Amino acid sequence: MTRPWPFRHLGLKLLSLLMAVVLWMMVSGEETVERGLRVPLELQQVPAELEMTGDIPTTVDVRVRGPSGTLSRMSAADVVAKLDLRGAREGQRLYPLPPEQIRVPFSVEVAQVTPSAIAIGFERSATRQVPVVAAVDGRPAPGFLVGAKTADPQRVEVVGPESVVRDVTEVLTEPVSVAGARDEVTQSVAIGVLDPTLRLKSVRTAVVTVKIVPAPLERTARNRPIHLRGLTSTLDAQATPSVVDVGIRAAREAMSRVDSDEIVAYVDVAGLGAGTYTLTVRADSPPDVGVTHIDPSSVQVRISSGRH
Repeated sequence: MTRPWPFRHLGLKLLSLLMAVVLWMMVSGEETVERGLRVPLELQQVPAELEMTGDIPTTVDVRVRGPSGTLSRMSAADVVAKLDLRGAREGQRLYPLPPEQIRVPFSVEVAQVTPSAIAIGFERSATRQVPVVAAVDGRPAPGFLVGAKTADPQRVEVVGPESVVRDVTEVLTEPVSVAGARDEVTQSVAIGVLDPTLRLKSVRTAVVTVKIVPAPLERTARNRPIHLRGLTSTLDAQATPSVVDVGIRAAREAMSRVDSDEIVAYVDVAGLGAGTYTLTVRADSPPDVGVTHIDPSSVQVRISSGRH
């Protein structure tokens, strides 16, 4: 004969009741304390056609009350403040945050929530295509300039509040370094918008190409004396020929400031002993001036021992 339903699984029911009684006795025997926590604010059911504006907090302060043992083991991750934004409309809205909307572990209750209400602005969402503007960092090699800059893709879609999207004019790339460059520079970099209320619809990177072109002006510094660098005090040396012509290239403004004495031709004789050598001539120039050629490019250097 089948037992009446109150007596079915009687053993399991008695065991559950016993465990509940033991748990209640353990909890009721502990001291009740309060503790403050900063917990995440979870925004739920945000309407797809609206954008949130303003300074929306990501956390709230919650004071919880419960058994000391339970609170000592609890962390901020065990508590979540939930705000249901279903049915939101355009404009500024104030959402109460009562204790009932705070998720806490069993045997813990919420004593206080700060702030007790959250102000959120809503604006209609909008999308707009804007150009991608390539940014560069550094200076090319002396005698070279930054030429045309292109980005692929050239335009991307920006999404955000209607009033902000209306005013945005461009998206910037992460700076591409052209320091010391003499040839075209191509690099894949991140792109983004400075306003935190805006976001890109899909594309997150762009391939930036920067043309590096020779500076427009050239001239020749003639009869520059050759300096002998690294010559020890116990040696004599002489270069033949003793002067060279140095070609330089720079932008118009930089070229107008160049003095011929700033163009220093030299050969490096460090570590060389007595003898005759054919050495390459090099030249120093101001940082924004490039050396295009040296004529002649090498000279004969005769090193002898003993200075008188």
